[in-house]
Amino acid sequence: PLAMGMVDALEEAGIPAFGPRANAAIIEASKAFSKELMAKYHIPTAAYATFTQLDKALAYIEEQGAPIVVKADGLALGKGVVVASTVEEAKQAATEMMADKKFGESGSTVVIEECMVGPEVTVLAFADGKHVVPMPASQDHKRAFDGNQGPNTGGMGAICPSPNYTPEVAGRCMEEIFLPTVAALKAEGRPFHGVLYFGLMLTPDGPKVVEYNARFGDPECQVVLSLLDTDLMDVLQACVDGTLDQLDIQWKKEAGCVLVLASGGYPLDYKKGYPISGLEEAGKTSVVF
Repeated sequence: PLAMGMVDALEEAGIPAFGPRANAAIIEASKAFSKELMAKYHIPTAAYATFTQLDKALAYIEEQGAPIVVKADGLALGKGVVVASTVEEAKQAATEMMADKKFGESGSTVVIEECMVGPEVTVLAFADGKHVVPMPASQDHKRAFDGNQGPNTGGMGAICPSPNYTPEVAGRCMEEIFLPTVAALKAEGRPFHGVLYFGLMLTPDGPKVVEYNARFGDPECQVVLSLLDTDLMDVLQACVDGTLDQLDIQWKKEAGCVLVLASGGYPLDYKKGYPISGLEEAGKTSVVF
């Protein structure tokens, strides 16, 4: 909805909206756009190349070798990224996206990038077009089963704060990534209001951007906002008004952990509609969403 201009339409109707206009939401809606923005403004990210022709994409994969990452340019419900451990796997992913139209038009352009290594961390940040206020860092657990096993999901749980996100790392991210990103969007005539989601990899060469989202991430949102002490409505209003620098946002000095309950077989083949029991008991010691 953000990429399709929901905020633009609400603003035209005189309704204040917390979120980016379509021309800023493109930072998530097009991976090619976000990579080009980072290259232009020297924001650290993985080395990459963008392709609209399958034969050239396959030749590049062959030349680069594996491991390598293949991403559909457009929105694909969080499923459009393949971290390939072999050249064959990467070629298959590119072919499925570009020739077989696995994600429709979202895969007609692909971004192929180097495979970064290091702990991953998510930083959500409030933005009002010119100022940015990062929230405590979180780390989500993407694989379906314990012990980092099983297929990738939209996230099975998250913790906050992330133990890997030291004050030193936070300082570097602010100077090298957060401030430059908001400034870059403003300079391009695309001021970003709302939540900017920074998916980061803490590589041996320092923090780098894996991806941007133009919204709260799930399940990170639940764990991070549980620790917010300031009234959320005041923060949303400041993001809309451009007055974020005048607000002192406070956080609880605690840690949060979110667990996601999912049907057996998720994310592949699973049944829905089962009753959920035990909510009252669980509610005594935790918050149930």
